[in-house]
Amino acid sequence: MMNNTLKMITTMQSIRKASTLLMACFLLQSCATLDPVYEEPTVMLSSFRAIPSEGMMPSFEVGLRIINPNAAPLNLEGIVYSISLQGHELVKGVGKDYPRIEAYSEGNVTLVASANLLSGIRLVTGMTKKQNEQLEYEFKAKLDVGGLYPSLRISETGTLDFGNRQ
Repeated sequence: MMNNTLKMITTMQSIRKASTLLMACFLLQSCATLDPVYEEPTVMLSSFRAIPSEGMMPSFEVGLRIINPNAAPLNLEGIVYSISLQGHELVKGVGKDYPRIEAYSEGNVTLVASANLLSGIRLVTGMTKKQNEQLEYEFKAKLDVGGLYPSLRISETGTLDFGNRQ
């Protein structure tokens, strides 16, 4: 009986060692897939236009230009985005099934989103109280590039000037 117990303990120790070795190999494998020279892709807002829509909510088409400076292709799993004017989030949307952007190249992505009608009403109400010649905008997006790489987060802000131009 003592002999069987020793065999069982020895077997359990062997299983633990094998499991530890297997886990270490797995961790090294996953670390090896991370590219130490990975450079974050550049994402730029390239266009924004109203498009025909059904119903009361207006729709917009947002164009993004993405530059991939890496040796590996960029596979976009999905994008979450929002557009705000004067601090009111007017447009929010999600999308998937975007084209692959090859290594050392650039590509265009088109997002289609609907406006938040209540935020739009608040914006218009606020604009009638103040006669601003400028509107502040903010575009935010999170791009899921899949794999072990972190999501890309971009934020672009600016001002739209409606003042008198001479």
